[in-house]
Amino acid sequence: MSDVLTGSGGPASGSAPAPGPQAPGYHPRRTLPLRVEAMRQLRRRRTLLMGGVLAALPFVLIIAFAIGGTPGSQGGSAADRINLMDTATASAANFAAVNLFVSAGFLLVVPVALFCGDTVASEASWSSLRYLLAAPVPRMRLLRSKLIVALGFSLAAMVLLPLVALVAGGAAYGWGPLQLPTGGQLAPSAALPRLALVVAFVFVSQLVTAALAFWLSTRTDAPLGAVGGAVGLTIVGNVLDAVTALGHWRDFLPAHWQFAWADALQPQLEWSGMVKGAAVSVTYALILFALAFRGFSRKDIVS
Repeated sequence: MSDVLTGSGGPASGSAPAPGPQAPGYHPRRTLPLRVEAMRQLRRRRTLLMGGVLAALPFVLIIAFAIGGTPGSQGGSAADRINLMDTATASAANFAAVNLFVSAGFLLVVPVALFCGDTVASEASWSSLRYLLAAPVPRMRLLRSKLIVALGFSLAAMVLLPLVALVAGGAAYGWGPLQLPTGGQLAPSAALPRLALVVAFVFVSQLVTAALAFWLSTRTDAPLGAVGGAVGLTIVGNVLDAVTALGHWRDFLPAHWQFAWADALQPQLEWSGMVKGAAVSVTYALILFALAFRGFSRKDIVS
């Protein structure tokens, strides 16, 4: 029984058991294939629900613009009207950029925290984690498979939103050039790579939330605690970034750089903000992922 509770053989102290005979056909590298874990997560209702919410957002915005009028048409000086939201209905590319703008601060945080925070904790809450390890699936392979699939679904969520927005925006507003808030425009052939860069940066910037949720998922048996903790701490980071009295200390907050992707929507692509933001996010993420793997390798699995 102690072998089952500590996972894939051996006590929690880490002493290695004497090698014994293996079942015919068993190989640790063949346990919990990525395709199996991906299908398990894809069939879950929370995955389908989150995909539906993200796919519905562009249509909600189209209806809102149809009811409220064209953005930027409510009066005011020309300087007041030069912002990304005011170009939302200029083209499909602009509409996709606006969808990313309104969702990057919070909405896209939720699927990342959900996919990464629920993945291990849910197995523990169902009391199936110890049986996976008793299969036996090596602990590090189990975590690696779950992390790769969780990050894959998180990336898919971020790609789904602008793709649906491009299609819906193309039908509603046409396939014109990307109108830049600072003036000028980009042809569709140049705008699409810029939007892909924006999605890539948003994904990298959300790695901190992913790593935090994943670490919490290995520390608790309550999926809601892991997901809620990651979302809550992300909100705290946003609040701290709003405290201007912190000065340059805000440069060390991932939230400070979450909208650095706006530099990609300039006539001349600016890299400095995105590079700094990516470096901060990746650094925090690597530390949290390392803590998750280290802690789980020594944890007594009792559920």
